[in-house]
Amino acid sequence: MTEQEPYKPKNKIRIVTAASLFDGHDAAINIMRRIIQASGVEVIHLGHDRSVQEIVDCAVQEDAHAIALTSYQGGHMEFFKYMYDLLKQAGCGHIKIFGGGGGTILPEEIKELHKYGITRIYSPDDGRSMGLQGMINDLIKLTDKYFFPSIQKEGAALTKNVKNKNWKSIAQLISSAENDPDKFKKIFTDLSTDAQVKTKKLNKGKYPSPLERAGVRPATPVLGITGTGGAGKSSLVDELVRRFLIDFKDKTAAIISVDPSKRKTGGALLGDRIRMNSISNERVYMRSLATRESNLALSKYVQEAVNVLKAAGYDLIILETSGIGQSDTTITDHCDVSLYVMTPEYGAATQLEKIDMLDFADVIALNKFDKRGGQDALRDVRKQYKRNHKLFDTADDKLPVLGTIASQFNDPGMNRLYKTVMEKISAKTGIKFQSKLDISDEMSEKIFIIPPSRVRYLSEISENNRGYDAWVKEQSDIANKLYSIHSTIQYLSNSKIEDKDRIIKKLKEEYSNVERNLNGNCKDILDGWQKKVKQYKGEYYIFKVRDKEIKIKTHTESLSHTQIPKVAVPRYEAWGEILRWVLSENFPGEYPYAAGVYPFKRTEEDPARMFAGEGGPERTNKRFHYVSRGLPAKRLSTAFDSVTLYGRDPNIRPDIYGKIGNSGVSICCLDDAKKLYSGFNLADTKTSVSMTINGPAPAMTAFFMNAAIDQQCEIYIRQNKLEKETEKKIAAIFKKKGVKRPAYQKPTPSLPKGGRHVLNSSPWGRQGGAANLPEGNDGLGLMLLGVTGDQVLPKDVYEKIKIETLKQVRGTVQADILKEDQAQNTCIFSTEFALRMMGDVQQYFINNNVRNFYSVSISGYHIAEAGANPISQLAFTLSNGFTFVEYYLSRGMHIDDFAPNLSFFFSNGIDPEYAVIGRVARRIWAKAMKNKYKGNERSQMLKYHIQTSGRSLHAQEIDFNDIRTTLQALYAIYDNCNSLHTNAYDEAITTPTEESVRRAMAIQLIINKELGLAKNENPLQGAFIIEELTDLVEEAVLVEFDKITERGGVLGAMETMYQRGKIQEESLYYETLKHTGEFPIIGVNTYLSSKGSPTILPKEVIRATEEEKKYQIKMLEQLHKGNADKSHKLLRELQLTAVQNKNIFASLMEAAKYCSLGQITHALFEVGGQYRRNM
Repeated sequence: MTEQEPYKPKNKIRIVTAASLFDGHDAAINIMRRIIQASGVEVIHLGHDRSVQEIVDCAVQEDAHAIALTSYQGGHMEFFKYMYDLLKQAGCGHIKIFGGGGGTILPEEIKELHKYGITRIYSPDDGRSMGLQGMINDLIKLTDKYFFPSIQKEGAALTKNVKNKNWKSIAQLISSAENDPDKFKKIFTDLSTDAQVKTKKLNKGKYPSPLERAGVRPATPVLGITGTGGAGKSSLVDELVRRFLIDFKDKTAAIISVDPSKRKTGGALLGDRIRMNSISNERVYMRSLATRESNLALSKYVQEAVNVLKAAGYDLIILETSGIGQSDTTITDHCDVSLYVMTPEYGAATQLEKIDMLDFADVIALNKFDKRGGQDALRDVRKQYKRNHKLFDTADDKLPVLGTIASQFNDPGMNRLYKTVMEKISAKTGIKFQSKLDISDEMSEKIFIIPPSRVRYLSEISENNRGYDAWVKEQSDIANKLYSIHSTIQYLSNSKIEDKDRIIKKLKEEYSNVERNLNGNCKDILDGWQKKVKQYKGEYYIFKVRDKEIKIKTHTESLSHTQIPKVAVPRYEAWGEILRWVLSENFPGEYPYAAGVYPFKRTEEDPARMFAGEGGPERTNKRFHYVSRGLPAKRLSTAFDSVTLYGRDPNIRPDIYGKIGNSGVSICCLDDAKKLYSGFNLADTKTSVSMTINGPAPAMTAFFMNAAIDQQCEIYIRQNKLEKETEKKIAAIFKKKGVKRPAYQKPTPSLPKGGRHVLNSSPWGRQGGAANLPEGNDGLGLMLLGVTGDQVLPKDVYEKIKIETLKQVRGTVQADILKEDQAQNTCIFSTEFALRMMGDVQQYFINNNVRNFYSVSISGYHIAEAGANPISQLAFTLSNGFTFVEYYLSRGMHIDDFAPNLSFFFSNGIDPEYAVIGRVARRIWAKAMKNKYKGNERSQMLKYHIQTSGRSLHAQEIDFNDIRTTLQALYAIYDNCNSLHTNAYDEAITTPTEESVRRAMAIQLIINKELGLAKNENPLQGAFIIEELTDLVEEAVLVEFDKITERGGVLGAMETMYQRGKIQEESLYYETLKHTGEFPIIGVNTYLSSKGSPTILPKEVIRATEEEKKYQIKMLEQLHKGNADKSHKLLRELQLTAVQNKNIFASLMEAAKYCSLGQITHALFEVGGQYRRNM
């Protein structure tokens, strides 16, 4: 495909770009917005997870000509239609809507959206035929063709609209100043009245407005904010606005944010909105302006924009410049109070003498105060400010120079800055902003996740592991020398050489000298070698676990009656080789666990763990019972819908409604969790549940734990014949609440268009018996729907059941917030707060002896799915794991109390490095845990789950996907993964069907049950290529550790988006090779069918039914109504727990009994801060 030239628009086009609500897939929209910008367009980029209302408000305020969106999480029909409707309601039906979503938007859906009024939805086939630039050219041409005039109303109507703060009119008026200055001047004609004199003063003498004659108050103070690029101005503005809105409930604010235009293309990235969390408020207006000249910090028409906003009567106007140099002070010409934002990284103290704004600024914020040298920088800036303003006798803390950390929620420095700015505005303009906020005089202080003294932890691990490897080589060399001397002595003893006794004596002396350097443990290994080998070669291998003798058969018999060893032993004889192998490989279940963390695999169960999640909890419950039918161990893995993944509640609002139960199960309260896992005894040792959820993971874990506890309460009730008594109590509770008791609904599979489901609303156990329950579900967990065990049982009985259940419950919650920031984007809380909650969960687990449930599944899978190669996946995942270790240690936890609660999750592709990903991970972890962190054996054991690569599933020749998945599963099983999920072949085009899931499961079963070599449990050991790959990948990971250390550790690297950038580079490299054919993919870019291997369209698409969605919303309304008093009290207690630095998870365990997921999320937003998106 030849490279296309960008289409150059004839008009100055402004386009809003974003990814849809509850959608973290931002890679595609980032690529698109770059190409759009490079084509000469001004792009207002909002980033991922944006609601229709946010996008529409932005488009109206920005006077945008088009909106370009990606939607990969389902619900696209409702999302695009709702956007079209809201634009029309706002009088902005002229704004074009473009979109794309890969294969998730079906061709017939694209036709329906085009018919509804959406300008263009691009399909994968469009991408192949047009290319990326071709699609963008088409988008820009369509927008340029229908370019609309800036002002659609004039005269009295415009005056009225502006006075009423009509966003559309204000936006078009500002655009008029930019695009048609003469027309703008006509509207803002000069007046020679007494009132004009006053107005001119306030407006710096430019265009006094006839709008002001209508009685609009012109005297609005302007706060000018300027500073160097990258100083964090946008985050700081957002934090000031947040405080202003809380402080003054009746006041309004307007923001003008300026970004530079590119000299070469004329395009501009207007990216300040992406950092703003507080502006989604009807009291706030924001407009982004491009400089339209590359060497300016402000647009030429910024004063006109300020005048329009003054005429509109906003109470406060904030004007933010683009990044400036040392000599730029133009902001002072347009504002009443100026705030200069800088960072500690300005160079030598003498550089301060060159910064003009230190002469002119009313207030100076030293942002990113947590950076190295922050305190020294604050001292130097204050000194310079004193010199410039001749304030030598003023105390430092009385100067308007403050250290701030705008990225930190409720930062004391930001509080003081807000107070100082309000006081300056009042003093200079006479307009009183009497702050009521309770603000202390504390300075900013970074709440460190990793103490500064521990920032080198990853390099320390590299040094530790390389040191261990060097020691292994040294000890192996000593052992080889001893073996050589021993062999020589043996040979001489049996020879007839003269004088052999003297030589033997000398050799024995040398043997003793060399042996002194052999570690005692190494000597024990060599002394016990033959006994160990004999154990594996005998009929049974016998060992003890917790004083219980375990006897395992060591061989299996083939059809040819060959005895196949479960563990093959090496045939080394030289002591050095034996020692090297034991110290760097060893038998399965022995340090450093290269071959696995257990001596033998369990024969009574396979490592299969199949993923399910669709519709409401009942439908997924039915799928769980289907995939686990006939299996002795129930290993359930849960996929949640995007509404749940972002911690929100189901809602009738179209952009939320369309996503309920799609691409995952809708779970928003404790009753949902009870239904989801009903029929599975969650305290049974053979039941294990994995939950793939991150941002709201603590709340979901609380739902799960309470569901498990209430199951055991139900068992107690049945065992003690308390059913009738309990039923009476429940009936009384619901009579008092005045709402209907929740029920298990009959699972409703997806039907073709025109099909209709009728819900059976009879709860199991009261009316209709077990008619609603799927095969295999005995109803366990449904008796206490709507109530909890502590409401129907005595307190002492309930507490005893709770304690025992927490000890027994098995499973995993993903909860890996670091990889979310690096790759997946389902962060909802500020990173520091999210990590604190993770720590609280782990502390609760320690306090309550939760030993069989993993508090975090440190995930590389999503890092790989975002595009990372296997080495980066492994390095980033392990580095994240060690970051959790350091954080938990800094909180005072003991390594052996929490390390066993950590698990890992990797993707398996078909690259060569995937053959050793597990063994390398186990070795690196074990060496660090044993030698650096002094952890016990259980702490040294890295346990991990594998899912075959979703990225290797292609929508062309989908039958070939099973071949790739089989090879990936073979890698995982040979490498002794602890659990495995095999993807269905049709997942590239739809939610898996029962048939495709059965085939995916069969892949594992055939390998485990039929493949002869899989009867051996260490097939990789002894292969030269495996040993070579293991060493190469291990060293590559340690090198990456050192690179991350150079960037300040994992959290420091995240600040500069090192991990995210590397992932995107590696993704682009793969896609480029795939596109050119240099990397052959069968059925995709080579070995195509006679029809050209076109993209396959799904025969059926599994989506949530209307009935399921409506029931979830209705059930939630009943929950909120019935629990209103109790939930309000518990949410307040939850917030107080967070503010008082107590254990949040302990409070969540109580709140989860009465509150919905959305209620919990919003309550925590107020005390922990919302996640701030990055560009």
